[in-house]
Amino acid sequence: MASEFEIIINGAAGTALGHGDAGRAAADAFAACGAGVNISVARGGRELEEAARRALSNGARALVAGGGDGTISAVASLVAGTEKALGVLPLGTLNHFAKDLRIPLELGAAAAVVCEGHVVRVDAGEVNGRVFINNSSLGLYPLIVRRREKMQAREGSGKWSAFARATLAVLRRYPFLRVRLKADGREIVRLTPFVLVGNNEYEVDGLALGGRRRLDSGRLSLYVAHRTGRLGLLWLALRALFGRLREARDFDALSAEEIWVGTRRPRKLPVAIDGEVTLMKTPLRYRALPGALRVIVPKEP
Repeated sequence: MASEFEIIINGAAGTALGHGDAGRAAADAFAACGAGVNISVARGGRELEEAARRALSNGARALVAGGGDGTISAVASLVAGTEKALGVLPLGTLNHFAKDLRIPLELGAAAAVVCEGHVVRVDAGEVNGRVFINNSSLGLYPLIVRRREKMQAREGSGKWSAFARATLAVLRRYPFLRVRLKADGREIVRLTPFVLVGNNEYEVDGLALGGRRRLDSGRLSLYVAHRTGRLGLLWLALRALFGRLREARDFDALSAEEIWVGTRRPRKLPVAIDGEVTLMKTPLRYRALPGALRVIVPKEP
């Protein structure tokens, strides 16, 4: 007999919540609401994908992903377009997707939401066939992530200290990217330090900076900085904090159902997809996938 929920845990997860064993913590959380579960603990991206593929065919009500945004995204990419529901256990550091869906960050409360089983449809995005739930970016951010990963592998340093040093190293070089962007019939050519494509619209001003009010508009958001120096980039950040970013002349923000990103000649670029970096050949085709995901979320108050 199939378990009610197939739970796939990132074996490295749980440290952010203080759990030495994220799988055991998840089992205890679901035992509290009497749900039948089957738990797989995956170590590495390939194991995670294999576990999710097995779980899809096991007849469970839902697949539940436990980890950070990268883990949730990996499982969501397989669930997208199916009638299987996705549950979320936010065991990562930032947990953007969970926060935007108002899913509790405490493990027991998140498990209780899954047990209640209230399902809504939300959008996903796609770039060259790869599904994402939060965003994808080019330019500075993927370069910083790649350098951070090399530092961690070489030195065994912590994630955030490596990230800070990687940021300083990349900003010292401060590379630019020349891109040609096409978004719903509009064309933009820019020499830019970064391009960000979001699944639905991100707040770019004020205290809600970086959050999304909705994930069901059926559109992508595009954010592009014009060529600017390091101080100009800092000025953009300050404008965002004080709610004036949309007034900036050196920043583009628009929404579209489909976005093409091309370079002067086809080449492979490091592309960040929900925090994970991969090489992709240009042009990049981004498109919205309206209602592609059935996600278990808290009931409205």
